[in-house]
Amino acid sequence: MQPTDWPTEHSRALRELHAKGMSYGEIAREMNARFGTAYTRNAVLGRGKRMGFTAPETAREWKPPRRLLAKAERAQVHMPEERRPPPILVPPVPRAEPVQLRCVGISPRLISLVDLEPGDCRYPYGGDTDGDPIVFCGHPSKAGSCYCTPHFHLTRNPEGLIERPLGPVVLRLVEAA
Repeated sequence: MQPTDWPTEHSRALRELHAKGMSYGEIAREMNARFGTAYTRNAVLGRGKRMGFTAPETAREWKPPRRLLAKAERAQVHMPEERRPPPILVPPVPRAEPVQLRCVGISPRLISLVDLEPGDCRYPYGGDTDGDPIVFCGHPSKAGSCYCTPHFHLTRNPEGLIERPLGPVVLRLVEAA
């Protein structure tokens, strides 16, 4: 319904029910029963917001009903103490040491992002600490890549590649429906 479609008696009833501290869902059910309408909770909530109402105190203190608890939690509540499984303790994860990148034996030009030209290597340097600027290699890039040849090979890990001959590709034609 449009906000202008609310009759004055409906707005008056909304004001009265809200003053009683009812939730917007309860207000919607009450108004639908009283006036034979089909207001949703959201329609009532929207109208209440436009009228300047705030959420009732009961809505702010809402806790999920017991039926929304997980099955396992409900099972453990009714389980005798001696049959309950022990709590799972997760050990703290040790902090990883920073990884040192391999040196590719190139002396970067250390160009800022705004000074990079098309065809310059975009391999980043810096930015390891707060306030440390990020600059880029800047050497001519390899054809078809945004990195120069040494940085291209650094990022592709050529030691891990397995060379295998390409086999024939078999295509099957499938009849369209």
